[in-house]
Amino acid sequence: MNPIMHTIVVGILSYLILIIVLRISGKRTLSKWNAFDFVTTIALGSILATALTSTQVSLAQSVTAFIVIVMLQFVITFISVRSLGVLKLIKSQPTLLLFKGQYCRDAMQRERVAKAEILAAIREKGMADVEQVHAVVLETDGTFSVIGNAGDHDSALEGVEGVSNQ
Repeated sequence: MNPIMHTIVVGILSYLILIIVLRISGKRTLSKWNAFDFVTTIALGSILATALTSTQVSLAQSVTAFIVIVMLQFVITFISVRSLGVLKLIKSQPTLLLFKGQYCRDAMQRERVAKAEILAAIREKGMADVEQVHAVVLETDGTFSVIGNAGDHDSALEGVEGVSNQ
């Protein structure tokens, strides 16, 4: 088969098989990205690109590679919900960046977050006064959570780095 025809045939089949494998593997495979999810996604993309452009890699090899990566992701996430050690290994901890209107400067510096980024997250939530923000948390996927109203127990902040120090 000539290289162009190979790319078309293997590309279509690889794409369809990847969609099927991802649907079977469940929502977790396509969740918001943390470092672990990023690596999985890049690996799947690399396999697809190789399948499309290399005539030396068979469709069976590409499908096997898709399944291996998705199965590894499934096994590791399965174990991580049962083992705190594995969870800590593959996921970072959310970090408190602002608490009760006060910036957590050490955490901001450690996480390399600028004040302007925190202000942008607060504005995005439609809030005008930093002093009225109860907390801003840098989540494990790199997004900011802005909590406007204090709770009685701050239970949503459980497991957030820097909360017990406040």
